[in-house]
Amino acid sequence: MKRPFDLLVALLTLLLLALPLLLLAGLIHRKLGSPVFFRQVRPGLNGKPFEMVKFRTMTDACGPEGALLPDAQRLTPFGRFLRASSLDELPELWNVVRGEMSLVGPRPLLMEYLPLYNPEQARRHALRPGITGWAQVNGRNAISWQDKFALDVWYVDHQSFWLDIKILWMTVRKVLVRDGISAEGEATMSKFEGNTPKLNVVALDESIKYNRPI
Repeated sequence: MKRPFDLLVALLTLLLLALPLLLLAGLIHRKLGSPVFFRQVRPGLNGKPFEMVKFRTMTDACGPEGALLPDAQRLTPFGRFLRASSLDELPELWNVVRGEMSLVGPRPLLMEYLPLYNPEQARRHALRPGITGWAQVNGRNAISWQDKFALDVWYVDHQSFWLDIKILWMTVRKVLVRDGISAEGEATMSKFEGNTPKLNVVALDESIKYNRPI
């Protein structure tokens, strides 16, 4: 029932929200500029690349050398509102219609993360990625990458129609209270850099200085 349900809900939602989406697109164009949509290649089912579409939430502000400024500096108050309300995710309904995404599933992350997953974490790609998911309603960006991946894999192993309904209902509640929008000290979420623990440079210096184990 998953694919027929996804298709039906996505089509109905796009039809019902056609005018509000058009008005929102105009507002984004006026406040953040063009293009209105943010497009990026992400890994889909079994890691197959597809182009995900969202509303843009950041400006194209650059530093003196021409490089884009950090996310926190390009994310305007209006952009923060779009993310907090999850309105920026609505164009992904088109990805659902195309069969590239599902309403519920592990979130599609960056292509550059693919070689960084361990075999267990890579199982998150056994299902179509979702607009929302088990990790999103259990912490979203406020939890660690390892916890997020563990929740994604749990969903892969326990996916059912009724679990999807539960997650969709929980998503509405989470959006209303704006919970877990960003990690502590981050505009959204810190970059995933793999599963190898980072070297504690301070502890290493102390170990060398005093000839004691870390």
